[in-house]
Amino acid sequence: MRVIRKYANRRLYDTSESRYVTLEDIKLLVINKEEFRVEDSKSGEDLTRNILLQIITDQENGHTAGGNPMFSNQVLQQLIRFYGDSMQGTMSNYLEESINTFLEQQKALREQMQTAMTATPMELMRRVAEQNMKLWQSFQPNKPPKDDE
Repeated sequence: MRVIRKYANRRLYDTSESRYVTLEDIKLLVINKEEFRVEDSKSGEDLTRNILLQIITDQENGHTAGGNPMFSNQVLQQLIRFYGDSMQGTMSNYLEESINTFLEQQKALREQMQTAMTATPMELMRRVAEQNMKLWQSFQPNKPPKDDE
């Protein structure tokens, strides 16, 4: 796991690459699904969550390219209301599962689009015909068994 140290001057140092990094660099680690931990250089305290929240804040405030906020004021207010509520843990689990489900659906859609883009027109027609045949067969009544007597 990559370790990023945060110094008193707020600079971030990537120990695996021996260089100072920015929040944008850390955002790229997240996008590339690289495991990392941000820790205080003196105490070793885990600051990863704080840094991730700072990246989200920068994104929401439009400090980076493509600065459209993801959360409306209403959504942010609703989220704040869950803090300290008996449903806080449930809401946290719900949000995590919802995002995971969304990502799975997004991946499946991208795979379908990729398959559609690489298939030949004849292959696409064959698939459509196959799906239509299955649909048509599903509407056919089941044939009763024949009596041989």
